[in-house]
Amino acid sequence: MDNTVPPMADAADDPTDPASRPLLSVTDLSVSFGTAHGSVAAVQGASLTLHRGRTLAIVGESGSGKSTTAMSVIGLLPGNGRVTGGSIVFDGQELVGLPESRMRTIRGRQIGLVPQDPMSNLNPVTKIGTQVAETLLVHGLATRKDVDAKVVAVLEAAGLPNAAERAGQYPHEFSGGMRQRALIAIGLACRPRLLIADEPTSALDVTVQRTILDQIQAMTDELGTSVLLITHDLGLAAERASDVVVMHRGRMVEQGPAEQILRDPQHPYTRQLVAAAPSVAVARLGPATRAHGSTAVPAAGGAVPAGAAAAGTAAPGTAASDATGNIVEITGLSKVFKGRAGADDFRAVHDVSLQIPRGSTVAIVGESGSGKTTTARMLLKLIEPTSGTITFDGADITRFDRAGEKDFRQRVQPIFQDPYSSLNPMFTIGRIIEEPLATYHRGSKSERSARVRELLEAVALPTAMASRYPAELSGGQRQRVAIARALALQPELIVCDEPVSALDVLVQDQILRLLGDLQREFGLSYLFISHDLAVVRLISDHVCVMKDGELVEAATSEEIFVNPRHPYTRKLLASIPGNELGIEEAS
Repeated sequence: MDNTVPPMADAADDPTDPASRPLLSVTDLSVSFGTAHGSVAAVQGASLTLHRGRTLAIVGESGSGKSTTAMSVIGLLPGNGRVTGGSIVFDGQELVGLPESRMRTIRGRQIGLVPQDPMSNLNPVTKIGTQVAETLLVHGLATRKDVDAKVVAVLEAAGLPNAAERAGQYPHEFSGGMRQRALIAIGLACRPRLLIADEPTSALDVTVQRTILDQIQAMTDELGTSVLLITHDLGLAAERASDVVVMHRGRMVEQGPAEQILRDPQHPYTRQLVAAAPSVAVARLGPATRAHGSTAVPAAGGAVPAGAAAAGTAAPGTAASDATGNIVEITGLSKVFKGRAGADDFRAVHDVSLQIPRGSTVAIVGESGSGKTTTARMLLKLIEPTSGTITFDGADITRFDRAGEKDFRQRVQPIFQDPYSSLNPMFTIGRIIEEPLATYHRGSKSERSARVRELLEAVALPTAMASRYPAELSGGQRQRVAIARALALQPELIVCDEPVSALDVLVQDQILRLLGDLQREFGLSYLFISHDLAVVRLISDHVCVMKDGELVEAATSEEIFVNPRHPYTRKLLASIPGNELGIEEAS
């Protein structure tokens, strides 16, 4: 069956009238990548039409060709990639075959880009303000005299608080969401006619996500700017795009008006995507095994979910008497970072108390900068608390000797938010996953190799990928590798910091189900940090809401989503994209 889909047409289009013709027309586009094993077709016969002032979303899983299609438009394919057929017409001008010198005058000024991975797209040794200023100066939109003021205005428009101060900071001083906002500021700086947004809000919490998307929408309305939105978030596509294109294995399999596509999908693959999309309307996905009659009881002051509630199956080697109660207890935890060069100290976390019952999942939600990741890093002993206590399995982690800390590191494993910076680019995927096993002398070489293959299969990656390097993988594939590595030592507690934010909905669904299966089988406990409340609804037993470093509400997942009490919690829930469209996961 031919899965190619003709481009969307408009009866009013007149190719002789610049005002009525599409801003972007892609026709029968084919893109191939040269590899050591020959040419690989990444996009085959893709066609789409984007009209002025409209937003077109391309959705599909990792490796479907959606980002490759977008990068072909802006002329930023990797060195081994080339357009092998078809046409790309932007504002009446053919871009395929256009000299690079001419393409540079279009790129940035007329076609802006917000790339997906903020850490690898921001210069780590250059201040954020300098990187924004470079874009404005190169395209003649600012002078040396007024560039600083314009940089602050651009950063504020992208939703970055304290923009003047932030402009003088470096990328490593920003949270993941703040780095993404800096990239958005750079992409919007020249007020382009076409903005290519490649997963522009995947690292952002829902309230800031709405701010950014509202800003993009304001540009569309005010300037007639068109947006080519690349996303795996179907709710976001439904809410923000006028039209949707669905890609699968390099081909466009369905396209049309956004709401129609997502309410009444025709292609089997589109139906699969819609069915896998998480929704806050769907209750906990495969809850952990619980003791009969147990309920969550808030701790003193009602601030935290208590550990008397849930108990999963005991982890291998754990005595039955240890299989109940809390695996982690955090009391009065605070963290203050000393200011640099006379600047004021920064209070990142203040007086946070929470418990993680064995075999359960406790989620921490909140905006970027709310303190949720800092709390997780203190639990992982990556940074020391200013005050307060953290106990793991009844022992104060700040008092561990060398042997105790070594044991702790095996029993508690992290999954970090940014898979690119947490994977060694010089190691193969197999070596990355094997490294914790080798470090702790688990098994023979052949047994470790077998375990690597088992873990790759568990996270839906082909075993042949063991010989590849992180740079050869998509963002979603890299995150799956990070999850496989965290599972290697069969830990008792996994601290998950945005573990599925980079994944498309199908793989996200697989990973969430995998985490649930592992929890039931081994009695795993999770601290799950996320800005995606629909995902939190599916994975968590208890939810803690943080704002400005403080815990403002905590209860069972059901209570938080059905009857939120704090105004900030209600604001978070109201900001979820696509929520009002009723796009729900199939049971």
